[in-house]
Amino acid sequence: MKRRKFLTTAGVGAAATTVAAPAIAQSMPELKWRLTSSFPKSLDTLFGGAESFAKKIAALTDNKFQIRVFAPGEIVPALQVLDAVQNGTVEMCQTASYYFVGKDLTFGFDAGVPFGLTARQQNAWMLQGGGLELMREFMAGYNAVPFPAGNTGVQMGGWFRKEIKTLDDIKGLKMRIPGIGGQIWAKLGAVPQQIAGGDIYPALEKGTIDGAEWVGPYDDEKLGFYKVAPYYYYPGFWEAGTQISILIGKQHWEALPPSYKLAVETVAADVNGEMLARYDRQNPQALRRLVAAGAQLRPYPREVLAAAWKATHEMYNDFSAKNAKFKKVYDHWKAFRDEQYLWFRVAELTYENFAFSAAQTVK
Repeated sequence: MKRRKFLTTAGVGAAATTVAAPAIAQSMPELKWRLTSSFPKSLDTLFGGAESFAKKIAALTDNKFQIRVFAPGEIVPALQVLDAVQNGTVEMCQTASYYFVGKDLTFGFDAGVPFGLTARQQNAWMLQGGGLELMREFMAGYNAVPFPAGNTGVQMGGWFRKEIKTLDDIKGLKMRIPGIGGQIWAKLGAVPQQIAGGDIYPALEKGTIDGAEWVGPYDDEKLGFYKVAPYYYYPGFWEAGTQISILIGKQHWEALPPSYKLAVETVAADVNGEMLARYDRQNPQALRRLVAAGAQLRPYPREVLAAAWKATHEMYNDFSAKNAKFKKVYDHWKAFRDEQYLWFRVAELTYENFAFSAAQTVK
């Protein structure tokens, strides 16, 4: 009798345990959020990052947490996505935070600043070096919680209608370039323009601008810049590893159940690596196609890079003297960058300098 009673009780307990797990899942709220992106649908790596994020969040939550992704103009223009998060028009956005340096220059560190961090170094600063905590403290004043959710890697230096041979060729040049990078170009004598990705081609075609930077070969090929501006320069010294971020309204983030928060953090990290891997796979083939189609590759003259380096650090000192929030992040960021530069010079750079050219030089 006792054995029979034990088995019966044990069976009830096992059944209760089996029922409990789905019951917990069923208790999770059904959420339908909207995400507005700064990037056009045609860019399947950038805009695709937002789509991948939404798809994986749904899969991890048994479709209870659904995120609908909108392209620029469907809710708000590309450069107003932060405003939409701030005022509660949408729960979240996907963007490059340097679009908002007009609000505060400190936004630049969440994406990338001139002569800054590579993709690996940016990830290290954000995820292990205290950068994410600093950016969340800063963005709390804008009702936003940032999550690294993509990276382009080092970018190309832009497309131009005419060659750039000396610093004089930059004087008066109308260049599409956002963020602090635009201010560096202005100090070199150019006239920076902030134009959303989908509007760059017609501006180049009409001669409204003389040059434009975007990302790199894969995206640039899709946007067709080589058809109207044949000179393709490198490197994009203002974007050594541009981070793409998901920004969530602070009140919405704080209201999420812990399991949904973990899903957001996990998926954002996954998409962060996924985007960089896609760019690294696709850029080499795209560059070959662009050159075959007539694009003329050009390195920036050393005098241009040297002048840009000097102008950049003069401006950082000036920004720090005028903006306490910028200075707080910059001092932390610069100390981290200097350590990274020292380490990468020892092994990484030495290896790359030899190995990347060995096939052509070692016989």
